[in-house]
Amino acid sequence: MDYTATQKPSMRLRNSPGDSPDGSQLFEDTSRAGPGPQAGYRNQQAGPQTAGFPGQTLLSEPMSNLAMAYGSSLASQGREMVDKNLDRFIPISKLKYYFAVDTVYVGKKLGLLVFPYMHENWEVSYQQDTPVAPRFDVNAPDLYIPTMGFITYILVAGLALGTQSRFSPELLGVQASSALVWLIMEVLVVLLSLYLVTVNTDLTTIDLLAFAGYKYVGMIVGLVAGLLFGKPAYYLSLLWCCAAIFVFMIRTLRLKLLSEAAAEGKLVRGARNQLRMYLTMAIAAAQPIFMYWLTFHLVR
Repeated sequence: MDYTATQKPSMRLRNSPGDSPDGSQLFEDTSRAGPGPQAGYRNQQAGPQTAGFPGQTLLSEPMSNLAMAYGSSLASQGREMVDKNLDRFIPISKLKYYFAVDTVYVGKKLGLLVFPYMHENWEVSYQQDTPVAPRFDVNAPDLYIPTMGFITYILVAGLALGTQSRFSPELLGVQASSALVWLIMEVLVVLLSLYLVTVNTDLTTIDLLAFAGYKYVGMIVGLVAGLLFGKPAYYLSLLWCCAAIFVFMIRTLRLKLLSEAAAEGKLVRGARNQLRMYLTMAIAAAQPIFMYWLTFHLVR
């Protein structure tokens, strides 16, 4: 009895309100306490750091402006260097000329590629020794129609493979890469032939690329006809387009490769002129071969 009576008061003293306001709180809450000596000491330390010295703001603004000016000058120099080196390998200024087309030009050029028999004047117009933009002259070569023709040919080829349950991304990639490789090889062979025959012409590599890319228009016509009406329609439309591109290439390239007299239809004797004539006919005859080779397996 005496033992229990002596222990209870000691337990109440440990849990008394004087020690802790809440019986479940074991530690004293110092987060609500006012600023003590330690807080004042911290503020005194942070004060000089945040305030800084008066000349710091005066020096920071000129330094930042100088850094921005130096960075912009480096960026402009780098841009000029990239443009100069890029124009050395890829003539961007010349490429803009070949894409200067409009809707009227595209319509007339497509009609000329499909039906070139009634066209009479095949000479390219010049203005101050420079050819006019394609949108002002239907005879001027362009890269818009060959580029869009190549893309459309790949899309139509994918559609043809899909109708035959043979479509796959790998097969479509092979189709696109093979067409591109044949186009590059054709242009390289023509350039080599021009070098061997020593033809003085104003034809550039981009001109040859444009002329070689016009064949995709006839290929698209043949493929669409084959998909809609079957294989006989494919052969008839492709035969028409092959004859049209042959006439188009002959009448266009003879003004570039043959001499002036031969281009006007006069008889000119000479081995070199005969080589030029054979080269012109070979380039024109290669177009129907490529058109059939790249499309015959897509129509069944």
